Amino acid sequence: MSVSLACIALLSALVIGLGFNVSMARAKSKAMYGYKEDPEDHLYKSVRAHSNAIEYVPIIALLIYVLGQGAPSDWVLWCMVFVTACRYLAAIGIVAPKTMAKPNPFRFIGALGTYIGGFALSVALLIHAILA
Repeated sequence: MSVSLACIALLSALVIGLGFNVSMARAKSKAMYGYKEDPEDHLYKSVRAHSNAIEYVPIIALLIYVLGQGAPSDWVLWCMVFVTACRYLAAIGIVAPKTMAKPNPFRFIGALGTYIGGFALSVALLIHAILA
């Protein structure tokens, strides 16, 4: 199994699934455009989760793809899995709680893990570029 391709597939499914969730929330609320900026509103939380994923998933997927083209070391593979899992935690931490107004561990761990994992993958790519 290709860890890098599996992670990219999971990240892609996350973005598409979150987009579908926005469409379902729009249909349920009958709001075809815009949303109330209410941290308890399901549509608002859905849009924020999707937007947040769109901010990070493309560059993470690109890093994973490029690093996956070679023979990445075990720490890089684990980092790919870690950052992918963190993107799911971040999405759950935005959509699942009753409100976005209060911090929650899923969102915190997801965000922190995205920063740490994304930075680590960036460093791995820089090391790869220097050594190539």
